[in-house]
Amino acid sequence: MPPKPIDERHRTPHAAAPEALPLASRVPGVAWGLLVVGCGILLTLWLYRVQARQWQAARHDAVVAEAEKGLVQLRAKLRSAELLVRSLQTMFLVAGDMDEHQFARAYANLDPRREFPSLLAVAYSVRVHGHDGDHFPTTLVAPLDGNRKLLGLDVVDQPANMKALAESRDTDHLAVSEPFPLVQDTGSHGRGQGITLRLPDYGPGASLDSLAVRRQRLRGSVAVSFRVADLIRTGLPAQLLQVAGISVTDVARASRVPLFDSGTGVPWTKPSIVYRIAFGGRLWEMAVFPGSTSDPSWSQSVVPPGLLVSVLLGLLVWSLTDTRRRAVQLGWRLGERYRESEERFRTLNELLPALVVLADAADGRIVYANQAARGRLGEGIQGTRLGSLLGMDESEVERRLANPQAGATEVGLRDTAGGRFWASVAISWLMLEGRPQWVMVASDVTEQRALTELLGYQATHDELTGLINRREFERRLQRMTQDMGESPPYAAVLFIDLDQFKLVNDTSGHVAGDQLLLQLATVMRARLGEEHVLARLGGDEFGVILAGLDTPGRAVELAEHLRLGLDGFVFVWEAKSYMASISVGGVLVDRPGMPLAELLAAADTACYMAKEQGRNRVHFYSERDEQSALRRGEMEWANRLRWAVQEQRFVLTYQELRALGAEPSAIHVELLLRFRNELGELVSPGAFIPAAERYGLMPLIDRWVIETALANVDRLHPAGAALRMVAVNLSGASIDDDTLAERIVELLRLHQVAPERVCFEITETVAVRQLTDVIRFVTRLREAGCHVALDDFGVGMSSFSYLKHLPVDIVKIDGSFIRDMLSDPISHAMVRAVTDIAHRLGLVVIAEWVMDEAIMGSLRELGVDMAQGYALHQPERVMWQRD
Repeated sequence: MPPKPIDERHRTPHAAAPEALPLASRVPGVAWGLLVVGCGILLTLWLYRVQARQWQAARHDAVVAEAEKGLVQLRAKLRSAELLVRSLQTMFLVAGDMDEHQFARAYANLDPRREFPSLLAVAYSVRVHGHDGDHFPTTLVAPLDGNRKLLGLDVVDQPANMKALAESRDTDHLAVSEPFPLVQDTGSHGRGQGITLRLPDYGPGASLDSLAVRRQRLRGSVAVSFRVADLIRTGLPAQLLQVAGISVTDVARASRVPLFDSGTGVPWTKPSIVYRIAFGGRLWEMAVFPGSTSDPSWSQSVVPPGLLVSVLLGLLVWSLTDTRRRAVQLGWRLGERYRESEERFRTLNELLPALVVLADAADGRIVYANQAARGRLGEGIQGTRLGSLLGMDESEVERRLANPQAGATEVGLRDTAGGRFWASVAISWLMLEGRPQWVMVASDVTEQRALTELLGYQATHDELTGLINRREFERRLQRMTQDMGESPPYAAVLFIDLDQFKLVNDTSGHVAGDQLLLQLATVMRARLGEEHVLARLGGDEFGVILAGLDTPGRAVELAEHLRLGLDGFVFVWEAKSYMASISVGGVLVDRPGMPLAELLAAADTACYMAKEQGRNRVHFYSERDEQSALRRGEMEWANRLRWAVQEQRFVLTYQELRALGAEPSAIHVELLLRFRNELGELVSPGAFIPAAERYGLMPLIDRWVIETALANVDRLHPAGAALRMVAVNLSGASIDDDTLAERIVELLRLHQVAPERVCFEITETVAVRQLTDVIRFVTRLREAGCHVALDDFGVGMSSFSYLKHLPVDIVKIDGSFIRDMLSDPISHAMVRAVTDIAHRLGLVVIAEWVMDEAIMGSLRELGVDMAQGYALHQPERVMWQRD
C-alpha cells in the first residue's frame, strides 16, 4: 500500500522532511562511510602482502616443477640418441658390412636430424691393425655435406674420441666422449664443443663373455656426433628456459667442463636445485637458477578489488535506508511473481498427460483432478476416496507416505469404460493453504508392462518350441536341489538327444529340422504332463526335471515312458519320411545340495553312454558306468593326447583357399590337425577333439599348433616365403588363457614372422559364449598386426547382432549353408545376407564346404571373396613333416 500523504497541520517543528535537514545533520552517516573505506584500505594492504608471499612461493614451486619436467625430457632426449646409435649398431651386426651407398640409404631411412637438429654426423670407423697398434680410420660418413673432413680421419688422433671408442669396445655399452672440438664444426661457423656417442661393431662368433674376446672380435665402431650445447637445448622445454637459468656441466673428472649455459639474462643467485645425469659413462650436472621473484603488480593483486570493495561498503552504509525501501518493493514484486507462477502451474498441470489427483489428508476424499485424470477416470472422480480408487484403505496410503523409499508402485486402475489398465503411481503429501493434502501422480504403463513381460518370457524361453531355455532350466534345477529335503520325494534330471537329427538337417534343410524339433517338443510335453519341467537346451538337446518322485524307480519308468512315446515317430517333409527316436540319459537327485555342475555333467555322460550303446534307449548314470566310459572312451584318448607332443603324434595338414575374383590371388591356406596312431594312420580331429575339450587339453594342443606353425611358416607350403597367409584355429579354452595373446606376439618377434601373414580362426559358438574374452583377445592380436576370422558363421542364434561388435577381419560362412544353397532358398538368402553385411563392415567373406563349380559360380555372383572345400583342394601334409 502506498504511503499516506503527510498532513501539514499536524507537522511539528521537529518533524522536518529528510531532504530539508542541514548538511551537519548528515555528517555521522558520511563519517561511518569514510571509516568503512579506511578499514577496507588497511585490510587490502595486508592482503596484498600475504598475496605477494604466496606469489613468490608459487613462482618458486613452478620453477621446480618445470625443472623436474625438463630433467625427464632431457633424459628422454638422451635415451633417443642412444637408441639411434643402437639402431646403427644393429644394422652393422645384421648386414655384416656396408658400402657408402647402403650407409647413406640407411641414414636417409632413419632421418635422424628430424628429431636431432643438433646432430652433425653419423660415422663408422673400421679397425686397422698396424705395426704401432690399432688404428680406426673413418670410412663411412653421413651426410657428406659438411662432413667430408671426417673421411679418413683416424680416431686415434682424437684422445677424447678414442677413449670413448675404447670404453665401448671393452664394455659393449654406450660410451660418450668428453667434450672436444669436432673437426667438421670448427672455423667461423663453429658453435663450440661437441661429443660423440659410440658403440662397438663385433665380428661373428661366440658370446662376448670376456674382455679379451671383445677386444679380439672388434672390427669397427659406430659413432654419432652432436653439438653438445644444441643437444641439451633441444632436450629442455622452452618454458623452463624462460623462467629459470640452466647450466649443464660435465663432472665426470675432477675438472668441471661446462656444456651448456642458457644465457637468458635472468639475474641468478644460487642454484635452486642440482640434478645428476649419468649418460654413456659420463656424469653431467644440471643446475637450475631461479629468476627474480618480484612481487605481483598492483593490477594483478587484490589491491584494485580491495579498494573497490571498500568504496562499495562505504556506499552500502550510506545507502542503507534506500536499500531497505527497495527490499520492501522487491518483496512485493516477488509475491506478485509467485501468484503468477501458481496460476501458470495450475494451467500447466491441466495440460499434463499424467494423471494428477489431490486429496484431503483428513478424510482421504479427492478434491481436485486434472484434465487427464478426469478424462481417463471419469468426471465424477472428485469426492470419492483416494484409497478406493487405488484398491487400498487409507491406512495403507499413510504407510506408503511414511516410507519415502517406497517409490512408485504399479496399480491396476479402471477407466471410464470399465476397462482395466496398469499405472505407475507415486504418492506424496504437501501443505496447501495450511491443510495437509495427498497428491497422486500416475502414468499409464500398460504397454511397458506388456513389453517387460514379453522380454522376460523371451529371456527364459526358447523361441522355436516355446519351452524354457538352458539358463532357466539350470536356474530351476539349482532351486530344486536347494529346496530338497533329506527324505523323499526324489527327483531326477534327464538329458535327451535326438537320434539322427543331423540327417534331417543335411537332407531336407534347417526348416525341416526346426519343424521336427517343434513336433517332438509337443509330443514330449504331452507325455510328461505339466508337473515336470521340459526345456530345450540348444540344438537337438532337451532337458527334463522330474520332481516329486516316490521311488528312484519312478524316474526310470517316466524316462522309458517318454522314450516309448517317440519310438517309431514318423516325420514327413516334402514327400520324405524319417523315423525319429531319442537317447535319454538320466541322473537321480537323491540328496539335497548336489552341485549343479556335477548333475549336468552326470546327465550328459549318461546321455552319451545311451548313444554309445546303440541309441533309442535310456541310461541312468552310475559310478560304474562313468568309470567304464572313461576307460573305454575319452579317458583313453585323454591319456594318449597328453603324450602326443612328446611322441610326435600330431601332424599338420593344410588346405588351400581359392579366390573367386577374376584376378589370381596369393596363396592362402588353413592348417588342419591330425593324429597319427600306432599304425601310421591319420585320425581326423573329430575322434579326439571332444576328449581334449572335456579334459582341458585344448590349450596344450593349440599352443603346439601355434608354436610349430610360426617356427616353420616358410616350410608349410611348397610356395615357401610366397605363402601370403596361414590360418590357425583356436579353441574356447585357449581364449580363456590370459597369457596366450602375449605368447603369440612374442613368437612372431622370435621367428621374425610378419603378423599380417597369420590369421587366427575362432568359431561363432565360442564368440557368442565368451564375447567379452574374445573381444579382448582379438583386439590384442589385431593390435599386433594379425588377422582374425570368425569361423562357422551362421550357426549361432544372434549372429548379426554381435558381428558389428567383434573386431574381426574375415567371416567364414558355415558349410551347412553353402552345401544347400543351390537347392534351399533359405540357405541361399542367408549366404547373400552374410556377404552383404560383412562387406558393409569391411570384412573378407570365405565360403566353406564348396563342393563343385556350380556352387562356386553362385558364390561368385553373390560377391563372396574366397572359397574352401575338399572339391577345390584335398588337405596335404605340410612340407617339413612329409616323409
